[in-house]
Amino acid sequence: MIFPKNELNLHNPFELHNLFLSITYKTNHMATTKKAEKTTGKRNAGKKTTANQLGAASKRCMAMEDRYGAHNYHPLPVVLHKGEGIYVWDVEGKKYFDFLSSYSAVNQGHCHPRIVKALKDQADTLCLTSRAFYNDVLCEYEKFMHQYFGYDKVLPMNTGAEGVETALKLARRWGVVKKGIPNDKVKIICCEGNFHGRTVTIITMSDDPSSFAQYGPLTPGFIRIPYNDPKALEEALNKYGDEVCAFIAEPIQGEAGVFVPDDGYLKKCFDLCHAHNVLFIADEVQTGIARTGKMLCSMHDGIRPDIVILGKALGGGVLPVSACLADDDIMLNVKPGEHGSTFGGFPLAARVAIEALKVVKEEKLTQNAEKMGKIFREGINKIHSPFIVQVRGRGLLNAIVTTPIKGKTAWDICLKLRDNGLLAKPTHDHIIRFAPPLCINKKEILEAVAIIKKTFEEMSE
Repeated sequence: MIFPKNELNLHNPFELHNLFLSITYKTNHMATTKKAEKTTGKRNAGKKTTANQLGAASKRCMAMEDRYGAHNYHPLPVVLHKGEGIYVWDVEGKKYFDFLSSYSAVNQGHCHPRIVKALKDQADTLCLTSRAFYNDVLCEYEKFMHQYFGYDKVLPMNTGAEGVETALKLARRWGVVKKGIPNDKVKIICCEGNFHGRTVTIITMSDDPSSFAQYGPLTPGFIRIPYNDPKALEEALNKYGDEVCAFIAEPIQGEAGVFVPDDGYLKKCFDLCHAHNVLFIADEVQTGIARTGKMLCSMHDGIRPDIVILGKALGGGVLPVSACLADDDIMLNVKPGEHGSTFGGFPLAARVAIEALKVVKEEKLTQNAEKMGKIFREGINKIHSPFIVQVRGRGLLNAIVTTPIKGKTAWDICLKLRDNGLLAKPTHDHIIRFAPPLCINKKEILEAVAIIKKTFEEMSE
C-alpha cells in the first residue's frame, strides 16, 4: 500500500525512525553551534550511552544526516567515530564488537596498520594517473593478482557493482564473439534471492521489489531461476542454452540471509555450464578473500569459475577496490577503449590491494575464519531462545534466523545487541547476519557469543 505523503504509517519503522530524526533535528538545530558540530569522540571519551538513549553527539550527527543526506539507507542508530581491529567506538566513546565488518569489506580488521601505511606511503608518491598512461604500480598489482589467484588476467575496477557490471559485459562479449550468439539474443541466467548490486542492469536480476520497483524500464536478457536447484539450471540451459552466455551466482547468498547452498551445488552448476558451453561467473564480492574459510568460497566445491568477481575486502577496508579475474579467452575479447574506468587500477588502490591480500595470507586469516566460525556456530547453537529458528553459515559468515515474538523483531534484537556492546544488522526483517573481522580470536569470539546469549535472554524477559 502507498501512503499519501503527509500521512504517517505508524507500523513502518522507517517512517517512525525518520520522524524521530526530524523532530530531533528541529529541536536541536537552533541550539547547535559551529563549535558543537565539530565535537568529536575525543571530547566525549569515557561517556557511555545508556540503553535506548542516544547521546547528544549521536543525535546531532543523525539529525544532520537526515537533514542534508539522501534517505536511501536505514542505519542502526549508532554513530561511529573510531575503529581498530575488531572493535569500533561511537562518538560518545562507547566500544563495540563490529560483527558486520562493513559487509565483509573489513576482513583484515579496522585500520590495519600495514594497509594504512601502504596507503599513506603511496599517497605521498602518486595517487592517480588514469589509464591514459602506464604507472609503475598497476603492473606490479596485475602480476601479483595472477600469481595469487592463478588467472591469466585481472580487470581492475572500483566498487563491487562495477565488478559485476564488468563480468556481465565480459560474458556478453564472449557470447557474441566466441559462442556466436546474435547480439540481440544474448542471455544470462541468474538466481532468485540474489544481490549483485544497485545499478539499473544489475537490479534487473533481482526479485526483491525494494531493489527494482519503479526504476523501469529494466535491462532485458536475464533468466531467473531458483537458487540451490541444479535441476532448474539444467532445464533453463536445455531450453535457452544456445543463447545463454553465462550463469552468475553467489557461492553463499549474503543479503538473502547467509543462504548456504547444499554441498556440491556449485560443482553441479559448473559442470552443467561447461556441458552447454556457458560461462560460470562467481560473485565473490562478499564471500571471497577468506571470509568463509577458503580464499574463494567456490573452492569449497573444488571449482575454478570462468569469471571471478572480487571487491570489498580487496580494498582492505580503506578504499573501494574491485576486480574481475578471467583467462585470456574471455578477457581479451574486450579491446582498448571498449571498457574502463578513470579510477580502475589507480596506483593508490593497486598498492592497497597488494598489501590487503598479503595481510590475509601472512596472518593466516583464511585458516582463522574456518576455526573461529566453527567455535561461533557451536556457541550460538547452545543458546536456547524462542526467537531463534536456525543458525547457519560457513567460516565467519553466519546468520541467525529469528521469528518475531510479542511484536519484538530482529531489529529490536539488534538494538539490544547494540546496547550490550555488539553491532549487527538485520536483513529481510527476520535474519541477523554476523560477520566479524577475520582477525578475531577465540577469547573474543566467546565474549561475543556471551553478549548474544545475554541479549536473547533479555529479549525473552
